[in-house]
Amino acid sequence: MSIRRNKTIMVILLLASFCILSAADVKLAQTGFQFLSVATDARAAAMGEAMTTIQGNPSALFFNPAGLSRVSSFIDINLSQNQWIADINYNSFSGAFTPASGRYGVFGISLISVDYGEIQGTMVSNNERGYVDTEIFNPTALSIGFGYARALSEQFSVGGQIKRAYQYLGKSVVPENDSLDVVVKNYANALAFDFGTIYVTQWKGFAFGMSVRNFSEEIKYYSEGFQLPLNFKIGMSIDLLNFLKNKPARQSLLMSLDVSHPRSNPEQINLGFEYSLAEILALRGGYLHNYDQRGITAGFGIKKELSGTLVGIDYAYTPFGVFDNVQRLSFRLTF
Repeated sequence: MSIRRNKTIMVILLLASFCILSAADVKLAQTGFQFLSVATDARAAAMGEAMTTIQGNPSALFFNPAGLSRVSSFIDINLSQNQWIADINYNSFSGAFTPASGRYGVFGISLISVDYGEIQGTMVSNNERGYVDTEIFNPTALSIGFGYARALSEQFSVGGQIKRAYQYLGKSVVPENDSLDVVVKNYANALAFDFGTIYVTQWKGFAFGMSVRNFSEEIKYYSEGFQLPLNFKIGMSIDLLNFLKNKPARQSLLMSLDVSHPRSNPEQINLGFEYSLAEILALRGGYLHNYDQRGITAGFGIKKELSGTLVGIDYAYTPFGVFDNVQRLSFRLTF
């Protein structure tokens, strides 16, 4: 592919990003299952969640499943813990299996589990307070997904994921008629799909791609219907050190940019940077544009090979305005 053609593609992507942002409007509280929109992976969080074109890690299942196609190890496992706002805890797992050195593609599995803690239930009453306490309940959420990705050429990759998401929000008393109340369990589940593509050009390793996440039918809690947090993203990334005439050995400075069009929020921009030294130490930073209470992100990562097994630890720190801060920790094993 010629340099002229690559530059044309870059211009098209920038124009598409501008059009998306120009069409921004106010879209709030239009979806449910918002736990599917929270990034649990520490590397991603530190880079401002700009991960659409980042490849080679099983956590790509949470951003763009096409990135799974470049996992080269036989088994690759990533475990993450996210101390979210309001004492909500996210735990996630992603794994990749690459049989026959990738000849048949890469298979993946993802899991997200959410613990919202204990909540005191209440019910409307005619007393002075206007309500009475009911039981203490533990709302939970869970998502299980199976993905597949394949590199169709040295430059072009595709991938998809099918997942089942569940959420339980305790019990409530619903008036059935004038004389009868019914206790209802607030439980719902949905089948959702993710898919995406990534193309790496021959111009200084510039990559661009797109992803669609949480595509599903409408689901209901009792009588109220809602959609999952559908999100369309286009992204691009490049190693900035490739512009140097004499690139430093075993170093890289990755810049990644995503433009997203979510169903339940205004259009957003994610920008991330990652400086890597000798494939051992990584320093990261990012910026979230048009997000409530969030902006700057930061973090680091360390990798070390031990007896043929690659071990990695990643940490991310995100100031969260009135909610203090959010910290994420990921642990990776590659066999």
